[in-house]
Amino acid sequence: MGDPILFIPGLLCTETLFSKQIVAFADRPIMVANHREHDSISAIAGSFLAEAPERFSLIALSMGGYVAMEIMRQAPERVSKLALMNTNARADREDQSERRRFLIDMTRKRGFKKVPHLLYPGFVHELREEDEDLRAIVVDMANDTGPEAFIRQQTALINRIDSRPSLGDIRCPTLVLVGEGDRLTPVPVSEEIHDHIPGSELVIVEGCGHLSPLEEPDKVTRVLRDFLNRA
Repeated sequence: MGDPILFIPGLLCTETLFSKQIVAFADRPIMVANHREHDSISAIAGSFLAEAPERFSLIALSMGGYVAMEIMRQAPERVSKLALMNTNARADREDQSERRRFLIDMTRKRGFKKVPHLLYPGFVHELREEDEDLRAIVVDMANDTGPEAFIRQQTALINRIDSRPSLGDIRCPTLVLVGEGDRLTPVPVSEEIHDHIPGSELVIVEGCGHLSPLEEPDKVTRVLRDFLNRA
C-alpha cells in the first residue's frame, strides 16, 4: 500500500469525476477534497491541509490543479507525488474573468439550470459534444455542487494568482496530464507547466478533452497507476 491519495476535482465536479480511479486505487486510503465552501484558492487549500493525512499523493484536475499548486506553496513537504491534470498555472485573463462574472450574474438573476449545459461543450472533446450520457453525468455533478458553491468557485478562480513563479520549487515526482482535445486548458498550457517543473513527466491523452478521468478513464487510470507505483 502506498501513501493515501487526495483527489481534488475541477469546477462543478464532485467525486464522480474520479469514480473509476477511486475504484482502481481502492487498496490505498482515499480522500476527495471538498472545494465548495470557500471563495479563495488559499482558503480552500488551507481547509484541505487541516483535514488531510500528514503525507499524501495529490491528484488534481483543472480548478483542483490551481488548489494543488497552492498546497505546494503552503506545505510542499506533505506531498509525496503530484499529478496536475488538465490545468493551468496562469492567473485568469480578463476575458476569462468577464465570462465568469457573466455566469455569476446569470446564476443570481435567472437561476442555475442552464449553466451546466452552457459549460458542457468546453468540458469535453469536440467528438463528445453530443454524448448525452456523458452530458448527464456532468450536469448531475454540477447540480450536486449547486449555485451557491458555483459562485464561490468562480470567485476563487477570478482571484487566483499566477502560479508559474513557484512551479520551479516543486521537488516531488510530478505528472502533468492533458487531453489532446482539451479546449479549456489546451496542450500548450500543460507543456508550459511541464517546462517549469524540474523533472516532471508530460502525458497527452489522445481523443480526450478537459474531463480526462471521465472521458478516457482506462487510459488515465493506467497512466496514474504507473506514475503512483513508480519507485
